[in-house]
Amino acid sequence: MQTVLKKYQLELKHTFSISRESRDFQDTLIVCLSLNGKTGYGEATSNPYYNITVDSMINEIRAIENRIAGFDLISPEAFHGFLVREGLSNFSICALDLAANDLYGKLHGKPLYEIWGYSTAKYPITNYTIGIATIEKMVEKMEEKPWPLYKIKLGTNHDVAIVKALRKHTDATFRVDANCAWTPEETIENSYKLKELGVEFIEQPLKADNREGMKKVMAESALPVIADESCIVESDVEKCKDHFHGVNIKLTKCGGLTPARRMIEKAKSLDLKVMVGCMTESTVGISAIAQLLPQLDYVDMDGAMLLKSDIATGVIIRDNGKVIFPKEPGSGVVLTA
Repeated sequence: MQTVLKKYQLELKHTFSISRESRDFQDTLIVCLSLNGKTGYGEATSNPYYNITVDSMINEIRAIENRIAGFDLISPEAFHGFLVREGLSNFSICALDLAANDLYGKLHGKPLYEIWGYSTAKYPITNYTIGIATIEKMVEKMEEKPWPLYKIKLGTNHDVAIVKALRKHTDATFRVDANCAWTPEETIENSYKLKELGVEFIEQPLKADNREGMKKVMAESALPVIADESCIVESDVEKCKDHFHGVNIKLTKCGGLTPARRMIEKAKSLDLKVMVGCMTESTVGISAIAQLLPQLDYVDMDGAMLLKSDIATGVIIRDNGKVIFPKEPGSGVVLTA
């Protein structure tokens, strides 16, 4: 397989703020894998929280480029195993795994969801994320993008007041994501107030290692709690049982579609709700997530919707949340920039 690596800086429509950072641009790596006249595309974004840069991913991939060239793509699963044995970071593995899956589907002339035996007759709609800002700015973002389901980023000293203010402007369902910013007591107290304000669930309220605190929250919260930073890799899914009601799986964190599918199966076997989230990827990464939709209870795949301009075509998300799956096989991605 021939490997081509492309660096992009994606400009966001608005400054995006969560409890620990703010940004106006998102650096991302696109991996192109080509074989027999077909090209598959994969993506992984940089992430300071996990000490991942685009250059660090490029260096990892360049180091094994010759071995990738000689790899026989029998299956994406076999390729993923090869990448794990090579010791790459999960972010680099994700970009390569997504590209290999897309390429595999294109070589076989079928979309991935069809290869996996998933029906697209029913799937959850994505939320649209509202980052931390002034209440006026958050309202402006909602008015700019009317949507039936919003994820509200929290982690301030007036979180309930924010949700109360936003509720005056929409009847949409809310989800809230504290990104590890709350204490157990704060989470429990907030949960009762947020439930009255039409909030569906709370995502990652406590720091990832506060397992005892999550036990208390799990027992006393008025709302379901979903793991994000506490559920990174496959082995974390079982650890979330009895601490969370569900898990949010990120392809970049776990290493791509291949381990994500195993995580979904494991979570379902433990009666955990299953969500897949994004990292402000372009349509390259979002189209990969879309292949998993029929298996999910919740999804956060609004990354490309938050960009000023995209770099690819693939899955299309309509204003009512309906997903238009691409006609191209694989993940259906075509790079346009």
